[in-house]
Amino acid sequence: MTPKTRRVIWMWNIDEVKWEQIVARLREDLTNALTLGLHNVDGRRCLTGYSYSELFDWDLYFENIVLSYFGIYEFGKSGVAFFLDRQQENGFISRTAGVVWPKSGQHFKPFLAQTALLYVKQSDDADWLKAGYFEKLEMYLAYWLSNEYDANRNGLPVWNSADHSGMDNQDERAGAIDAYVCEGVDLAVFLVREYDAMSQLASKLGYIVEQKAYQAKAEALKTRIQTDFWHEEDGFFYDINVRTGQHIRCKTVAGFTPLWIGAASADQATRLVTEHLTNKERFWLAYPVASMAKDEPGYRQDKYDDETCCNWKGTVWVPSNYYIFHGLLNYGFDGIARELAEKTMELLLKNERTREYFNAETGEGMGLDPFWGWSVLGYVMLMEYEKAYDPSDPATEIIVPYFKDILEPRRQRS
Repeated sequence: MTPKTRRVIWMWNIDEVKWEQIVARLREDLTNALTLGLHNVDGRRCLTGYSYSELFDWDLYFENIVLSYFGIYEFGKSGVAFFLDRQQENGFISRTAGVVWPKSGQHFKPFLAQTALLYVKQSDDADWLKAGYFEKLEMYLAYWLSNEYDANRNGLPVWNSADHSGMDNQDERAGAIDAYVCEGVDLAVFLVREYDAMSQLASKLGYIVEQKAYQAKAEALKTRIQTDFWHEEDGFFYDINVRTGQHIRCKTVAGFTPLWIGAASADQATRLVTEHLTNKERFWLAYPVASMAKDEPGYRQDKYDDETCCNWKGTVWVPSNYYIFHGLLNYGFDGIARELAEKTMELLLKNERTREYFNAETGEGMGLDPFWGWSVLGYVMLMEYEKAYDPSDPATEIIVPYFKDILEPRRQRS
């Protein structure tokens, strides 16, 4: 299949100039990833989207979705094995490699099993998990429901801080000084995805009992998400203050995560989309989706004096756009999903290089420059729309790497 034919199959009304611009960006970002982002850590060859060499939890997952488009999957296994090899006896795994940002008190967000599954589906190699790694994955998931993260034993774990959630400065919902207070709706959603991934991995290993057990866990938690985190009056999914049992009524992109796993009812999804997501005074700004609603007191778009601080109080982050995009498709909001994919690509191409995050009002790139990590997902959302393809769904098989040809000249020289 020639690149031109591939373009006709995958793209939807993309003109030649824009297509060439996308190809140039992909070449640049993947070259940076395979040179500047490639590191040997503890004897393992790992890849990161960050110029300062740190490996992060959910970044590892989304970066490996990007890499799947280029036929590169070995870093999924090396990344997962790296973190599992560092696991403590109680199941705890720090959410970073600790190269620059040691997070010795923050457990790895629920993305390890999903990353492992991405690798297994592309390599057809599940046997490496039999060398104790499947059991390590079970221990890490169990730790989320230990006394450390589920002290009230109600089955809904907490973020120990906003920083732990990955939405670094959303202190209004996840706390800063007052830590371990937020039963995160996004945390519960990510756990459902992990249980689904564990069920898939167990099936590939022939572990029938475990397959059924994790499937049951996923369904039970999905039901609780629909009921426990929903605020009927506001029509929104909120986090829960574990100490008061009340919803933390701060509207952020975390409230849209139930769409990603199909946990919302049809009525809930409609209210989320019509009252909040597409509301131009809340989330649907010039460049959606704002990470915090514009009518929240903490909303801001400006950069911080401390350049190491990432702003999640209203700026746009591509991975949240990505899971919202697939959530919209889950509920038949195809037109809005397509518009979000188009606006995300417009945002990326507006800037001279791929950036870490963006001003939702002006489109200005912010954070690392250049950035070759999870933001690259914004270049493939329209293609996934056209093919009804969702590589983030544990049940989806990874298809032929459609952009592999872009890298071939470089890979042959290396």
